[in-house]
Amino acid sequence: MNGPALHERPSASASWRIALPHSVAAVPVARALVRTALAELEHAADSDTAELLTAELVANAVEHTTGDTPIELVVELLPTGCQVEVHDPDPAPPGDLTRPGAGEPDPWQEHGRGLLLIRALSSSCGHRPTESGKAVWFRLPVVPRQRSGSQ
Repeated sequence: MNGPALHERPSASASWRIALPHSVAAVPVARALVRTALAELEHAADSDTAELLTAELVANAVEHTTGDTPIELVVELLPTGCQVEVHDPDPAPPGDLTRPGAGEPDPWQEHGRGLLLIRALSSSCGHRPTESGKAVWFRLPVVPRQRSGSQ
């Protein structure tokens, strides 16, 4: 097998874990947590991309799972970047997360682009079973800070 298996995870240098309500109110909270976590790194992953992809994962977890069981957001800072996971109670794997879908999303539909964005913008993504459902994750690499001014 090339690369790490879906269930293998690199060790984190720091991590945050928070339970979020099973509602759309969880999306801005998740974005803020990711922004705060990445601000802690000197050479962070792209915060804007991390926020966008986190919002997609949280929105999918809220929309595609039932009940009021909280979802959980895990942000891990890695030596090579960051990994964001969203845990939800549904054990069913997400749609076409790790492989392209059957066709292009309908341009007139509001939905259908989240997993495409995650696949396209992350360095890797996937899902794994958990004791209470599943975790869907993505990784972003470190982006070196730009040098300022002239030398």
